[in-house]
Amino acid sequence: MMIKNDVEKFRIDKWLYAARFFKTRSLAAEAVERGKVHINGMRIKPAKMVAIGDMLTIRIAHYQYDIKVLALSNKRGSAAEAQKLYQETDASREARTALAEQIKMQSQQFYTKGRPTKRDRRKIEHLKSQE
Repeated sequence: MMIKNDVEKFRIDKWLYAARFFKTRSLAAEAVERGKVHINGMRIKPAKMVAIGDMLTIRIAHYQYDIKVLALSNKRGSAAEAQKLYQETDASREARTALAEQIKMQSQQFYTKGRPTKRDRRKIEHLKSQE
């Protein structure tokens, strides 16, 4: 007599793709390989199984997400369905918004509209000559 195991296995790279953290499964697997994803504080491989209740730390570019796994899925659905798979911690959300504001402020300081005008070039030359 064989016992059928109905428990599905959920790989971390498939789950990250289904939760819409990465656009493709290969990008998710690459991020896991490079150490950008940790489960319960430990570095993992793409084939690692994820379970409900696991704490994930995901680094994407400058941002870091600290999330708790609420549900499992291998299939990519809508964004609303993907958000039901996890819950982000309040501290993580606040840190990301603060970092986004900081990056936004820095980018506004250096924004210019194309080439400098004749007046701007004179100012630049004047500043260079003073140094």
